[in-house]
Amino acid sequence: MTHNDVVVGVDGTLSSTRALDWAAGEAIRRGAELRLVCAASDRDEAAPILGAAVARVHERHPGLPVRTVAAEGGAVRELARQSADAALTVVGTRGMGRAAGLLLGSVSLRLSRRVRGPLLVVRGDHPCDKGREVVLGLEDDTDERAAVYAFEEARRRGAHLRVLHSWSHRHVTPALPPLVPTEGRRRDPATSYERVEEAVPRFALAALRERYADVPVKAVTVRTSAPEALLESTREAGLVVVGSHHRTSPVAPHHTQVAPVLLRRAHCPVVVVPAA
Repeated sequence: MTHNDVVVGVDGTLSSTRALDWAAGEAIRRGAELRLVCAASDRDEAAPILGAAVARVHERHPGLPVRTVAAEGGAVRELARQSADAALTVVGTRGMGRAAGLLLGSVSLRLSRRVRGPLLVVRGDHPCDKGREVVLGLEDDTDERAAVYAFEEARRRGAHLRVLHSWSHRHVTPALPPLVPTEGRRRDPATSYERVEEAVPRFALAALRERYADVPVKAVTVRTSAPEALLESTREAGLVVVGSHHRTSPVAPHHTQVAPVLLRRAHCPVVVVPAA
């Protein structure tokens, strides 16, 4: 095994076939080996599914190296294990086969919480092409790994990178009138907060802009919820990249909402990158 492999979960369904085609394209783009994983209650059930998947890959990409893994048990557990030494793990959005049901509706969401490396969930009807924009949903400085992945992916695809930093106007308690008059113009707390928020992408991306100087970047701050802004961007994007957050603090509930919403409703494939 190498850390350059592209892993894909297959279960014989149409959705997993689309994931297989995407994964093959990703492996070619990286010059990597393609690792096909099928989890089933009995290993014998996985053999015909893997055989059909290998035949499809060889027919479409004769020179692509392919390896298969048949595992007993649940798809989420096995794919999470396989992701530990993979450059990318790819799954579809639905699975209805007998082979441990690669998605039974929510494998992508459960896997996003356990995956050890970048997870690509194939959604939408966009072709796996180079022309479409890569979108990065940036929340805070814990998204560094997601940002690096987005820059590298934009470079691989020869695409523009759009960075979306979203925030909703928060309630700002009005300042009490000073007992002693102050000179000069008083700063509006809301305006000051807004300036800080808008500066986040600029400072967070400074080093990456320099490292990936060949990647055209546009950073945008939008005044709406992060899921809403990113969902709209996926209508025309080729790929959207977000970090995986598992915080449950009541003061920052928005951190847990972006990835699940995109995995259910995005119009293009979604990459979820675990935070360091």
